[in-house]
Amino acid sequence: MKTRERILDCTLLLFNERGEPNVSTLEIANELEISPGNLYYHFRGKEALVLALFERFQQEATPLLDPPAEARLAAEDYWLFLHLIVECLARYRFLFQDLATLAARQPRLARSLRHWLNGLKRTLAALLARLKAERQLVSDTRALGLLVEQISLTLLFSVAYQRLLGSKAESRLVVFQIMMLVAPHLKEEARALAERLALRYLDGD
Repeated sequence: MKTRERILDCTLLLFNERGEPNVSTLEIANELEISPGNLYYHFRGKEALVLALFERFQQEATPLLDPPAEARLAAEDYWLFLHLIVECLARYRFLFQDLATLAARQPRLARSLRHWLNGLKRTLAALLARLKAERQLVSDTRALGLLVEQISLTLLFSVAYQRLLGSKAESRLVVFQIMMLVAPHLKEEARALAERLALRYLDGD
């Protein structure tokens, strides 16, 4: 593995475990057993490391936000999409542990995060629109717009909220919470299926 990728892997691990503000570039270099100068050759400070990790996050997350428009999705596929998004967010959870502070310190990152978040919301809106077109959703456009905001907030902050409460952060709980947000907007048969699948997530099956 190239030194640059080793640095990013180690930085991601330390940022996730301790929080980005609590990790110095010297600690990263020591963990990797390389000189600070070698680290600086590849990344000129923590801001460069954070931006590089966000770029990696985008590379993993962006394909999930662009499902083929012509694809026929089964009911379970919508929840699989949510699961994959949650897993990706969990792998880069340091970005969302104190999102406002991190974005305030790094304007370039803030712009990129806003762009990515807008893409996420567009994808969520498109998936809900598909469900409505398939006559599985009953809510009006305004209610679905509010639902997109609720889902986005849950995706971004639920893991951090679990950690704040001293609980083990679990992706499956996030998926369960989102499914239960969507369930009241579904028609009876689709709602019953969503609730059954949600309970399976909660039970860890």
